[in-house]
Amino acid sequence: MANPFFSDFNTPFLAYPFDKITNEHYLPAFEEAIKQGLNEVNSIVENSNAPTFANTIEALEKVGPLLETVSSVFFNLNSAETSKEMQLLAKEISPKLSNYSNDIMLNDGLFKRVEAVYSIKDTLNLNAEQITLLDKTYKSFVRNGSKLNSTEKEQLRAIDKELSELTLTYSENVLAESNAFELVVTDVAELSGLPEGIIEAAKITANEKGKENAWVFTLDYPSYGPFMTYSDNRVLKEKMFKAYGSKGFQNNEHDNQVVLKKIASLRHDRAILLGYKSHADFVLEERMAKSPDAVFTFLDKLLKSALPFAENEYEELKKYSQTINGPVSLKKWDVTYYAEKLKKEKFEIDDELLRPYFKLENVIDGVFQTAKKLYGLSFIQRFDIPLYHKDVTTYEVVNEKNEYVALFYADFFPRAGKRQGAWMTSFKNQRIENGINERPHVSIVCNFTKPTDTKPSLLTFNEVTTLFHEFGHALHGMCANGTYASLTGTNVFWDFVELPSQMLENWCYEKECLDLFAKHYVTGESIPNEYIQKIIDSSNFQSGLATIRQIGLGMLDMAWHSKSPEKVENVKEFELEVMSKTDLLEPVAEVSTSCSFSHIFAGGYSSGYYSYKWAEVLDADAFEAFKEKGIFNKEVAHSFYKNILSAGGSEHPLVLYKRFRGREADPNALLRRAGLITK
Repeated sequence: MANPFFSDFNTPFLAYPFDKITNEHYLPAFEEAIKQGLNEVNSIVENSNAPTFANTIEALEKVGPLLETVSSVFFNLNSAETSKEMQLLAKEISPKLSNYSNDIMLNDGLFKRVEAVYSIKDTLNLNAEQITLLDKTYKSFVRNGSKLNSTEKEQLRAIDKELSELTLTYSENVLAESNAFELVVTDVAELSGLPEGIIEAAKITANEKGKENAWVFTLDYPSYGPFMTYSDNRVLKEKMFKAYGSKGFQNNEHDNQVVLKKIASLRHDRAILLGYKSHADFVLEERMAKSPDAVFTFLDKLLKSALPFAENEYEELKKYSQTINGPVSLKKWDVTYYAEKLKKEKFEIDDELLRPYFKLENVIDGVFQTAKKLYGLSFIQRFDIPLYHKDVTTYEVVNEKNEYVALFYADFFPRAGKRQGAWMTSFKNQRIENGINERPHVSIVCNFTKPTDTKPSLLTFNEVTTLFHEFGHALHGMCANGTYASLTGTNVFWDFVELPSQMLENWCYEKECLDLFAKHYVTGESIPNEYIQKIIDSSNFQSGLATIRQIGLGMLDMAWHSKSPEKVENVKEFELEVMSKTDLLEPVAEVSTSCSFSHIFAGGYSSGYYSYKWAEVLDADAFEAFKEKGIFNKEVAHSFYKNILSAGGSEHPLVLYKRFRGREADPNALLRRAGLITK
């Protein structure tokens, strides 16, 4: 069969022909794409004309279109629909890509041309987007070793190659341990407290695994989360909690302790080689926060505000537990269970009361209506787009003029080949090429509660906010409208990228939005006003505990990356020391956060996990602009669309945000929304 990557895609919107791509196509396609990319680079270097913005910077931006396509397909599927064969391929391909990147970044002739253009940038009469591209290109070369000597460059190549392999190993270990665990229940009495839909889903899982007269619970969050929230069986909750928290921390073939220490050490070595104090200093140079000190100051200030609230919330939870004959000393596997009971008692609300109003299809329609009311976008389901899995749904996105805006993929349910969590990704970035505005192909991937034989997929309220969150990222990708692909969509500073996603979550707490889609899946009745009020009233329930948890994770990330990790002998002891300020419960010996903290050891969040809280300041402040004039106010929405969503990374995020808001973000906006201050 001909390799589909080597010919034009005969598909609507030039969608990727997933139905024709097999694993045997990837390696030849990568090898050819790397060859083409290096030839294109050589053409730039060997150009006899003097270096200009067009023949060097713009030409470099356009290098490697085939590699971009192949990489996009392969690595997105390696997260959403992987297999042992793909994982083996990834281990072979990743070092090749690391070498390819270094072949470009460490090319002396190429860097000299880039440097030549950069040195005269003030005379070139460039627009803001062109200046950003020039600055980003030059800094990329410097930050990736272009000024190193030949010996140092070889050291850098070796570090990058090993890092590419280790991060894959880390991720595969987490997935392997997630898939390996299952809790098999054969006694119906041990299902006490669990909602009917969760029990039914566990029965389906058991049948899929060939287990008769049993119920199976897994570490996939739609199974794990409800079990920890509702199960009356404290012994089984302890077992589930320890299994979930010990992924990569079991001294077996999938143990991540040595792997993560090596990743952290190599990152530190790389930063030192490039002239930085630490990996965090290297990363934060290209972030809004700028420095590790600024991040620590930010997190410490939040902690100072949130900790008293968290301590009071924990004391309240302990007292409540005792009033219903619970344990005197709460363990970590108790917290979610008693918190849910306390929340129900205080606000007369829980997930099972709300689930019937959050049928997945209705929530999808709701987020689509929200996008239409805000930005004039419509989503038309297509049945002629090739899919990489039968559960995926595709949509053509059009604007108010019925012009094509984007192709949107949605992939919602857990499966063995999909990593845990939820994320947005792009298969194709927006750009303007030869005068044609090439529109993006965007995807969101989640792990929501699956439909059962008797019920559709009914989401928890947390899953509703997750869908809105990822869709906010998707809007950032879909609404992109820049010239250069590397600056469009979500290609922004990492502590700015969460603004559109986290801000859209705010609409989930607004009656005007909930009325669009929250309807009972049986009766069609709209969600009662009293339920909406309870959602609003309970929105800050235990917000102090939630805040210090995020702060703790941010501090752990910074601890691994802001100084040399060589002195860390014991991963668990290191964690305990770092998180002692934010952990109010007795530690559990069998679990380790670091060993399955994929965000920072296998994702893009190293020295960046703080960005969730950083962006919450921005999103809380931005949403206040909508609240002032109406959550569907066209004027505010247009400004957000123009200055944030469509602008991408064309200018510094602070410039873009001030253009939208008229000022910098008010740091107290987050504390106001969380109920931690009143003014």
